[in-house]
Order: sequence, then C-alpha cells, then structure tokens
Amino acid sequence: MEAADILKQVKVLLFWVGAVTVAWVSLCTLYRLFNGLRVWVLGNGNLIKASKLGKWAVITGATDGIGKAYAEELARRGFAIVLISRTQEKPDDVSKAIESKYNVETKTISADFGSVDIYSKIESGLAGLEIGILVNNVGVSYSYPEFFLNIPNLDNFVNNMININVTSVCQMTRLVLPRMVDRSKGVILNIASASGMYPVPLLTLYSSSKAFVNFFSRGLDAEYRSKGIIIQSVLPFYVTTKLSKIKRASLDIPTPETYVASQLSTVSLQSQTNGYLPHAIMGWVTTSLLPAQLLTKYVMNMGLSQRARYLKKQKQG
Repeated sequence: MEAADILKQVKVLLFWVGAVTVAWVSLCTLYRLFNGLRVWVLGNGNLIKASKLGKWAVITGATDGIGKAYAEELARRGFAIVLISRTQEKPDDVSKAIESKYNVETKTISADFGSVDIYSKIESGLAGLEIGILVNNVGVSYSYPEFFLNIPNLDNFVNNMININVTSVCQMTRLVLPRMVDRSKGVILNIASASGMYPVPLLTLYSSSKAFVNFFSRGLDAEYRSKGIIIQSVLPFYVTTKLSKIKRASLDIPTPETYVASQLSTVSLQSQTNGYLPHAIMGWVTTSLLPAQLLTKYVMNMGLSQRARYLKKQKQG
C-alpha cells in the first residue's frame, strides 16, 4: 500500500473520529441545557404539597436561618409543622407565628442534637403523625478556620460535630423513613453544604461531615426511589444565616427565604442539588473546571487569611 493511500485512510479515520466527537459533545451540551431548563426554569410544579405527600413536615434546627425558612415555606404550602430545636422557648415562638400567619397546626420538640440519648423522646413526639417531608437541617460548624490539632477542646468538638452533623441525619431518617415506605411516598431533604463537594482545609471535620451527608443521601435515594421516596442531598454555598455570619444578601448569597423557595423546585429533579442557580454554577466551576489541587490550595489560602484575621481580632479584643 502506497503512502498516499495510507494518508487517505488516516484522513478518513480522523474525519469520523472528529465527527463522532463533535456529535457527542453537541448531544451532551443539549442534554445539559435541556436539563438546566427543566430544573431551573420549569421546576417540579406542585410536587411539594401536603395533599400529595402527607400532612406533616418535620424540620430540625428550625428556629433560625434556613430551617426557619423551610418551616415557613412548607407551612405556606399547607403542611402542618413539627419544629425540633435545642431549646423549647425559640420553637414555641416560631410555631405561634407560623400558626397565626398560615393557619396550620404546629408541634414543637426540644432536643439537643449534641447528645445521643434524645431519639426515643423524638420518636414519641412523632408517634402517629403522617409525615410527608423531613428536613434534616440542624448543623454546626467551626467558630473560625483552624488546624485540626489546634481546635480548642478537640475531643468534645469532634463528638459534638459528629453527633449534630452526622448522627442526627442517620437517626432522624431511621425514625421517619419506615412510615414513608409503608405509604410509598415522602421526601427527605438532607441539608449538607457545598463544602461537602470537595475538601476544605481548616474546616476539615465540618467539610467531611457534610460529605458524609451528601453520600448518605445519594445512596439512600438510589435504594428507596423505586419505593416512592425521594431523598435529596442539598449543598448550598453561602446563605445569609447565623452559621455563615453573613448579613447582606447578594446575587450569589441569597436570603434563606430565596434559597428555600428555589431549592424546593428541584426536588425529584436532582438527587444532589446546590439548590439555587448561582450556586449550581459555582458548584460546576469548582468541581468540573478547576483542577482539584488548585482548588484545595485556593481554599487553604482563603482559610489561612480568615484564621489570621480572627486571631488578630481576638488579640486586639
């Protein structure tokens, strides 16, 4: 075979490789555009309603920030609300306001999720309720970014964070999921964090605990979706809450109310969601475009800067 014939065959081969590649990339791009339109523009319609899922919504960490926003939005959609929080006074105040504003039943349960002996009390408080949606929202983070071994009172810090961020999600799911399976319907929203999508140095334990919530949720969704149960991992970036210590909202830092309304429209459409379009774009950039090593270095430097400012302020104060 002459060199000209070989070159001709190579050209034909390269043409088809290029054509197939362009077609594949085009199809993937069209799929992503269609899926983005479906999630962020069309949404899931009227899925999240008491008439479709069940009378009661249960929210942990329900007296501030995202948890309170979920309680109010779900009450607006017709759910009776169970608020679970560490102290009794705060949920009582929130429940009275919700009853007055939305004309729905409410129930409060006080439980410190830093402890592990609380779940029999919670189980008794939930007995007999037709629970349509559970929002595992309670969580705790660092006071400031810090090296793991330098965290004050490290032993208690580790136990407290794991009990609140990890054990609570598993135990609350254990209590609520069986009755949802019996009725073949229900939604569990596990509020993780964008920091669970990749390692966050100096917030290592928090980031790891939220990564657990993310994987736990996605695994359970695969197990129980065929039984009519939706279990969604929710991974917000910054929202204006006490936990984030940010008070002023912006395009990429929404209020809890804006975030929750957006996130609920993604239920059933995504098993893992950033919940809010600007956050979804940020999630795509940080996990798909940036090299992991570069991202880790950037996050580490940002944490070191925040840590230095905090320690400097403590010395001055």
